[in-house]
Amino acid sequence: MTGSENSNARILAGECCCRAVRFEVADEFAYAMNCHCSNCRRTTGSAFKPFAGIEQSKLRVVHGEDQRTLFGDDVTHDAHCARCGSLLYSRVREGKWVHVAMGTLVDAPSIRPSAHIFVGSKAPWYEITDNLPQYRGHLGDA
Repeated sequence: MTGSENSNARILAGECCCRAVRFEVADEFAYAMNCHCSNCRRTTGSAFKPFAGIEQSKLRVVHGEDQRTLFGDDVTHDAHCARCGSLLYSRVREGKWVHVAMGTLVDAPSIRPSAHIFVGSKAPWYEITDNLPQYRGHLGDA
């Protein structure tokens, strides 16, 4: 995290399943959604990936940085624990943002998912039962 961040920001802890990789992130997420695309389903092994988006500079790996495996390139990638395989976060939007896998957060964030995205390719065996807006693709794709 950078020195320009708000010093009053609540800091959340996050970690992988085996706890080899731990991170801290400011509770200043700009958005949160449930992604149903096939890549997120395969990466998580679940029906969808709940994620929260934040500027990359507001996330800091505090333990086990050398225990991460990155899938992608230096700019955009998925960061997994090399030991247990947990998806921790995805670096996106030209490397300036991260999508934190909300299931890795130890502390509850103040944000909640506001929509389901990529429901046009959701798992056929899963039914969305909440009242959140649903988009076939990105936000705005009705």
